[in-house]
Amino acid sequence: MADLALARKVLETEAAAILALVERVDARFDRAVDMLRCCRGRVILTGMGKSGIVSRKIAATLASTGTSAFFLHPAEAIHGDLGVIQRDDVIVALSRSGETDEILRLLETIRRLGARLIAITGAPASALAQAADVALDCSVGEEACPLNLVPTASTTAALAIGDALAMTLAVAKGFRQQDFANLHPGGRLGKRLMRVDALMHSGAQCPIVRIDSLMRDVICEMTSKALGMTCVVGADDVLMGVITDGDLRRHMQRSPTILDLTAADVMTRDPVSVPPATLAVEALNIMESRKITSIVVVDGDPARIGGVLHFHDLWRTGLI
Repeated sequence: MADLALARKVLETEAAAILALVERVDARFDRAVDMLRCCRGRVILTGMGKSGIVSRKIAATLASTGTSAFFLHPAEAIHGDLGVIQRDDVIVALSRSGETDEILRLLETIRRLGARLIAITGAPASALAQAADVALDCSVGEEACPLNLVPTASTTAALAIGDALAMTLAVAKGFRQQDFANLHPGGRLGKRLMRVDALMHSGAQCPIVRIDSLMRDVICEMTSKALGMTCVVGADDVLMGVITDGDLRRHMQRSPTILDLTAADVMTRDPVSVPPATLAVEALNIMESRKITSIVVVDGDPARIGGVLHFHDLWRTGLI
């Protein structure tokens, strides 16, 4: 039988460790964010053991939010990889004790090159903290380990500080949803953040007729492009309306001589449209709320057609 009381104690201890950090978000934290924001080189995370694992995750979070960041193993650094550190870099070193030998051996090189150093440590009076340009205190009262030995609460606290730095930095740099989409093209998340201009039918694949086109030609265009609709443009190629399969059925019920009509007689004016930078998930929401199966992508003012996004295009990407 599992010791559920112990499990709850672990979670409570780690939660308390994170909450204790809130009051330490002060001027030092602000200086650390500013140092990262002004970094003209790369942000290099380093740490040994469990701190190294946490460093890798923080580096990945920074990289995914628009900051050039990577992990440098301190033991490998002192055995030949120190050359990656350059003057314009900011080093973020994690060490619970602040006395990790492999980390301390990096300090001479960091100072010689003139790179900046941020320490995330559980020992504010340690050698690492004293050498750093900014030292962030992530000390904990106790580990979640029953023996108070295994790094648990301390690694959780360090990771939380790293996340706080990354998210604050992202906002300070004006990181947007579109930027996130550009950095995450793969997987389901990437698909949800794809732009409509990457999915739409454009060029010769886009159904377009002129406002004075006869309905016989309109139907041929709709049939050949197989999107169940066509855009209607004026003499200046500006979007004037759309004609859908539903429009055809409704007009055929009212007018048996529909082939004698023009696109202007049948089209729906002021159709729903979106700009090319619209995210696919936003376009999907519009389609679902307006109960339509396609949407015109337009650019500029007056609106000129860039393409057409169909519901099936979103289905094929796995977004639906």
